[in-house]
Amino acid sequence: MRRSWFNRVSLFALVLTFIVVVLGAFTRLSDAGLGCPDWPGCYGFLTAPQAPEQIQQAEEAFPGWTVETDKAWIEMIHRYAAGTLGLLILFLAIVAVRYRRDPGQPVVVPLLLLALVIFQSLLGMWTVTMLLKPAIVLAHLAGGMTILGLLGWLVLRYGNYLAPVHQPGGVGLKLFTGVGLIILVAQILLGGWTSTNYAALACPDFPTCQGEWWPEADYAEGFVLWRELGMNYEGGVLDGPARVAIHMTHRVGAVVTAVWLGLLALWLLLRYGRVPEVRTAGALLAMALTAQVLIGIFTVLWHLPLWLATLHNAGAALLLLAVLLANHVVHAGHPDKTAPGAGKG
Repeated sequence: MRRSWFNRVSLFALVLTFIVVVLGAFTRLSDAGLGCPDWPGCYGFLTAPQAPEQIQQAEEAFPGWTVETDKAWIEMIHRYAAGTLGLLILFLAIVAVRYRRDPGQPVVVPLLLLALVIFQSLLGMWTVTMLLKPAIVLAHLAGGMTILGLLGWLVLRYGNYLAPVHQPGGVGLKLFTGVGLIILVAQILLGGWTSTNYAALACPDFPTCQGEWWPEADYAEGFVLWRELGMNYEGGVLDGPARVAIHMTHRVGAVVTAVWLGLLALWLLLRYGRVPEVRTAGALLAMALTAQVLIGIFTVLWHLPLWLATLHNAGAALLLLAVLLANHVVHAGHPDKTAPGAGKG
């Protein structure tokens, strides 16, 4: 009974993490990342200031800032959701420690998740106090995706979902899926760097960029990871060639990712499609990859509409889960089918 509740809370936390990741993208893309100049409150309040007297008090307490209630609410909703997620992960960590001696009870992953959530909270604070510094915003995105991935693995590994009795393939397939995960993570980071530096529209056309296949670009300037403190990075500070360099690198990464994961999906479907769990993983990977590629193309062609850019971030999260599922079905078997003590991860 306790194990069942642990798995249910893990699944709910996974769903909530996906929502938090999408809310974070929406907050960033709607320029609401500085909707509240302080943390964890908003202009000194627990909610976004709304009443005229609250707005006046907020602007007196934070001179030079203009209260934009709609953006403040976007930021605070994201914080509320992230806070709720933190409590769920704390619950999982407490249960993991309390029942750490039980066979099959995961311990390491819940504790790692708790450490990540604490660090993620600090990154959320620094994102605001350092005025959307790209390296901090990127780290915040990476932290959210890491939490999503770890929860996804926890749910798959210990929740009795899609666990084939006999694992398909050999070392080659396992290596291919593992490298696919590494490539996807690198591409997600490139996408985050593109977004945090406001380089998504550096190339307003597709498949060319500014009418050229390889336009002028400044890669050295585009990939300076740490810049001066005290500067407001909202809207970006890079010139055109630096933003083009970032955008073009993300495009090349998208091609590499699409080819690799496309081949992986075909491998799973055509070679091992007779195994229902593998067939499901391959089909989900193919669908997630196709959707993400199309969303990316139309995001450029339609000049970054907010809803589609947010959907592109959601697609990246779903693709990450799909690749994790592929790794799950070709790597470790279910812990209940392995030797005693195998579930301690």
